[in-house]
Amino acid sequence: MKDLNFKRIAHKLRETRLAKGLTQEYIANMADVNTSHISNIENNRVKISLSTLVQVCNALGVTVDYILSDEYLSPSLGLEQEILRELQDCSPQVKGQVLKIIQVLK
Repeated sequence: MKDLNFKRIAHKLRETRLAKGLTQEYIANMADVNTSHISNIENNRVKISLSTLVQVCNALGVTVDYILSDEYLSPSLGLEQEILRELQDCSPQVKGQVLKIIQVLK
């Protein structure tokens, strides 16, 4: 079994945080850790623990599957789960629009 690529995980956490316009301080507060710990995780100076990963994902509003999707043999599974999770809160009209967009992009 291969080891997890913590550098890639750290990068995805950082990119997700930045894309959502969230600060390290906000994530640290939500995950009940120090801001420096979030910085160390994002800069791959420490390996994130499972419990902290779950807390950080909750703070980011994403699933652990999404963050770890590149670790799977089929990386698209995590992304598909994240798309489905996002669609749950959408109205039927928005879901229809998303379906049309996907069909156009194929």
